[in-house]
Amino acid sequence: MLLLPQAPSAVVMILPHHFCPNEETLKDNSFQSTLAFDEVKIKKQAFEQVSSAIKTLEIEGVFVHKFEDKGEETPDSVFPNNWFSTHAGGHIAIYPMYAKNRRKERRVDIIELLKKQYRVQDVVDYTGLEYDDIYLEGTGAMVLDHSERVAYAIRSNRANSHALERFCSHFNFEPMVFDAKDKAGVAVYHTNVLMCIGSDFVMAGFDMMSDDKRRTEIIQRFTSSGKRIIYLTEKQINAFCGNALELQGSYGRILALSTTAHAALTLEQIAVLEKRVKLVPLDVSAIELAGGSIRCMLAGIHLSKR
Repeated sequence: MLLLPQAPSAVVMILPHHFCPNEETLKDNSFQSTLAFDEVKIKKQAFEQVSSAIKTLEIEGVFVHKFEDKGEETPDSVFPNNWFSTHAGGHIAIYPMYAKNRRKERRVDIIELLKKQYRVQDVVDYTGLEYDDIYLEGTGAMVLDHSERVAYAIRSNRANSHALERFCSHFNFEPMVFDAKDKAGVAVYHTNVLMCIGSDFVMAGFDMMSDDKRRTEIIQRFTSSGKRIIYLTEKQINAFCGNALELQGSYGRILALSTTAHAALTLEQIAVLEKRVKLVPLDVSAIELAGGSIRCMLAGIHLSKR
């Protein structure tokens, strides 16, 4: 099987026992639901949906490192990709988080398991930047093109350009910062709800990029690297079409996306994608109330096995 740098074959996922939309993140996450909800019902649904998603991915041949979270102080722990990332060559990064209660999601046991099972050379810890109110929320704040070594990031509370430059210097990426807003002029809180980069395709809400010149430059970057571009509307972005992740399964590449996102794609877009990857829709509708979808729930492992 040909292993591609953009498509990890293993992920970390968190089974949440006390999931609920996080009040601390509501002020700058316009994707987060403001509707009333039954807390007991949502907790049960979230646990069941994550459990089902794990089983489906395992059937597809993706190895899932499962961790339980029984704590009541970490409502967003189901989104581990925001606090750590892994990189080819044996590197791990740990990130500074904007919401104070999200900092409690960082877990030593997850890092120790990765060290035990994979070749880890170093762990770069950026959490000290929190003391200076500088944040970079992992592969939520950044969408990484591992092949072209470019880190795309929307300028926001959760993606400080200085922190991004420091990450790019350490991990050998080129920073590509841009602005993106919805029709109401509200900045998109995380880059990974706007953009999904696959091995040979990219789908993104390009029209939401504020600067015409920057948008053109980004599109040219993807075109010159041979990627097929799929343009997503703002309505599709709000349905989490951009929040998908390419993975390596037993029989080839798959695209993990939510059932919400799959239903919002056009037949033409689906046809373009299915020529490249197998689409694997996962019902994570309860999780989506918190303003993130399946890509946010997957911390890809780009490390070599011991």
